[in-house]
Amino acid sequence: MTTTGNLSTARASALYIGALLGPSLLLLPGLAAELAGPASILAWLLLLIVSAMLARVFTALGTRFRSAGGVAAYTEAGLGPRAGRAVAWCFLAGVICGAPIVCLIGGGYVAVLLGGGRGASLGAAAVLLVAVIALTLGGARATAAAQLVLICLLVLLVVVAVVGSAPAARTANWQPFLPHGWSSIGSATSVLMMSAVGWEAIAPLTTRLRDPRRQLPRVILIAFVVTMIFYLGLAVSTLSVLGPQAGSATPLSDLLRVAVGPAGPAIAAVAAVALTLACTNAYLTGAAALAAALRAPAGPARRAQRPAGERESRLLQIGTGAVGLIILGGAATGLLSTTQLVALPTALFLTVYLGCTAAATRILRGGTRVIAGLAFGTVAAILCFAGWALLGVLAVVLLGAILPQGADLREGSGVRPNPAPSRVPAGLGMR
Repeated sequence: MTTTGNLSTARASALYIGALLGPSLLLLPGLAAELAGPASILAWLLLLIVSAMLARVFTALGTRFRSAGGVAAYTEAGLGPRAGRAVAWCFLAGVICGAPIVCLIGGGYVAVLLGGGRGASLGAAAVLLVAVIALTLGGARATAAAQLVLICLLVLLVVVAVVGSAPAARTANWQPFLPHGWSSIGSATSVLMMSAVGWEAIAPLTTRLRDPRRQLPRVILIAFVVTMIFYLGLAVSTLSVLGPQAGSATPLSDLLRVAVGPAGPAIAAVAAVALTLACTNAYLTGAAALAAALRAPAGPARRAQRPAGERESRLLQIGTGAVGLIILGGAATGLLSTTQLVALPTALFLTVYLGCTAAATRILRGGTRVIAGLAFGTVAAILCFAGWALLGVLAVVLLGAILPQGADLREGSGVRPNPAPSRVPAGLGMR
């Protein structure tokens, strides 16, 4: 395949790792420990197995197709326009519901720093949500360089927290290993799938690599190994060091307090605020582009239309603000727990992956098709543990399927086969 990319393997790996790590890492180790206790480590291992399968599937799709439509366009290519639009709406709904929750994560770290309780956490979350909506409406964009710097900061903090708190680890904290029964592992895995969002980011990288055939397997391997080390390292440290307090909403802050002393929560709060603003801004910007693609007319009218996105961006911010009020209000009254809040966006993103893997079983061939089938079955099984959130997913899917269809997501900026797909070495790429 002929490419004009000039992205090095190291930088591509850093960008991909940046897509896989984010603010959810600040909350999920503690949330998984609360749901399943020490047995949550099994949920993390299952997550890594699913991540490996998703990595291969999206590598194959990214190698075979160029796509600006992303997950929605992949699904449309394999399952048809209605399925593609349903997946697109699930992605949009996941972003809208997820943005306030990411702000809650950042708000929790600010509350720990200020010594406040639930009220301080909710107040800080509301301020962060207003700030990110104002930034996005004002046209501010989180640049790739800024995202990369913030992810490097997160990586550094995790290393300091894990290594610095290691002397305080106790094997006794692993007992009892399974305090809430085997089903709790499924519940923890369902929540942890929020960490798996990002594997589809390989799609745009394939056109930016100098030599995709040689570089792509290395990029995937590096990203997988690095994220595996960080996920497992933070999960093990949370369980080993914090023990009965492992179910904290701010595990990184607690670990940093052990590692570096009283300054730990302040460092964690600053990082949490920066990551919250940058990550939420990036997702809302991307979602606005997808919303514009959904609304665009087809054919010549689409091509003659000026670049869309401004109106969609405003509507998206308004929707995010409205949903944010509901979520923060529910959290303030105690009607919604953190687990319940995380469940809905996670279920929506799981549905996105379900559509993509189902489409991949029809698009791909050989061993990668088998892996896509296994990934589909595994994601479907995990989705069964989403509980009440499945009702929200069903509503979004039905809405996306019955709404009037606009442009073909594969047209123009959508999916199209690469002119001469190159063979990627077996193992991590497409045969």
